[in-house]
Amino acid sequence: MPEERYARLKEYLSAENPVLLDVIDKYKALDKVAHKIGLLESDETYTSTISWWPMISVLGTFSAGKSTFVNDYLGAEIQDTGNQAVDDKFTVVCYGKNEDHATLPGLALDADPRFPFYNISEEVNKVDPGEGNRVNLYLQLKTLNSEKLRGKILIDSPGFDADAQRDGILRITNHIVEMSDLVLIFFDARHPEPGAMRDTLEHLVSTTIAHKDANKVLYILNQIDTTAKEDNLEDVMGSWQRALAQEGLISGNFYGIYNESASSPMQNEELLKRLKGKKDADIARIIERMDKVGIERAYRIIKSLEDYAREIKNEKLPKLQEELHSWGRRVLWSDLAVFGSILALVLILHVTLNLFGFLLATPEGTMVGTLLLIGAVFAAHIKLSNFLAHHQAKKLLSTDENMAKALLHNARWWKSMFGFNKHSWKEGSKSKLNHIMTQARESIQKLNDQFVSPAGKKEKQE
Repeated sequence: MPEERYARLKEYLSAENPVLLDVIDKYKALDKVAHKIGLLESDETYTSTISWWPMISVLGTFSAGKSTFVNDYLGAEIQDTGNQAVDDKFTVVCYGKNEDHATLPGLALDADPRFPFYNISEEVNKVDPGEGNRVNLYLQLKTLNSEKLRGKILIDSPGFDADAQRDGILRITNHIVEMSDLVLIFFDARHPEPGAMRDTLEHLVSTTIAHKDANKVLYILNQIDTTAKEDNLEDVMGSWQRALAQEGLISGNFYGIYNESASSPMQNEELLKRLKGKKDADIARIIERMDKVGIERAYRIIKSLEDYAREIKNEKLPKLQEELHSWGRRVLWSDLAVFGSILALVLILHVTLNLFGFLLATPEGTMVGTLLLIGAVFAAHIKLSNFLAHHQAKKLLSTDENMAKALLHNARWWKSMFGFNKHSWKEGSKSKLNHIMTQARESIQKLNDQFVSPAGKKEKQE
């Protein structure tokens, strides 16, 4: 339930980032607007659509050195490594209190609202029916007592091959990219012909290139030492950048690295020095981004609040009003058609068979006949309005599930198209959304105060 989640988040933020505590109340206000409009069910909350923990994901092709990089970063052999695929699950690594690291099943993530994979089984079932019930085949949780994990989540993905992946894996991959603060996409320099992985490149790049925050994606060519012996390093890097450009990525964050402990001896000292310099500089830049995800996450949480409010105001509300007007017009024309049909049938039966003569013979009978006619029209109106609402919502399901829910929430039989004018029901919601957006911008300013001082003033020392 939302109230339980608000309480859990406040407990977490009070220790990790108190500046964000008041943001919970702003999300609560946003949820109330969405509940009233019908965009969210009563047990749903926008706080569950984002990760409140800084989140780093490592994606990439088979044998690209993802797990080795994770182990080196954490300073522990928490992930198995090898030249072949050694793990077919997404591994979520987070801080644990115990000295020995533990491995827990995917159910631990799917059932815990504190994690960004809460109810991921339902998402998997949407694209691969039945597979969501086997969530343990897709996910696992590992804990490690490491300061580098305190307050953040690290995700190591299985080797990626777009041709062979099931829809469930692709859905989880997209979910991870959307939720993460930093996405590291690894490619293997030992396979220098990117065309051989065209589908894999296309999916990984298309998933990230159109993202509203594409700067959070780092493209890493790993094990560059193996190809630099035979080929010019710049040529290898250029080949991959051209391959990515063919998929539409004309700019981005490109890095070239390798693992010194796994590197074979190199006779050319000049080349070794150049490679090491490139590797050290790029790894330092990558680690710097990883260490700062907490700051980026705080800004994203507040920005998401503003984005949700703006989307509801500028897109969802006008679209909902349009859909309700469309439904109201259909109901109105259906009511007229039903009323006309029933009235015509009554007249025909009365003229040809004098079927209702006994009712029309007295004022009381006429009144009873009129009430029966109104009752028949009224019953038909209820049936038709509900049918038309569900029929219209069914068409919306494939493109906007929340809009379909909102339509059914508002399209009640006692309402009509005349109740959805521009100056009534949505004005109160717009006012509240404007207030939430203003509060979000004020929260950004408070967050800025932790890091910047445009006036150049120094804080007073206690």
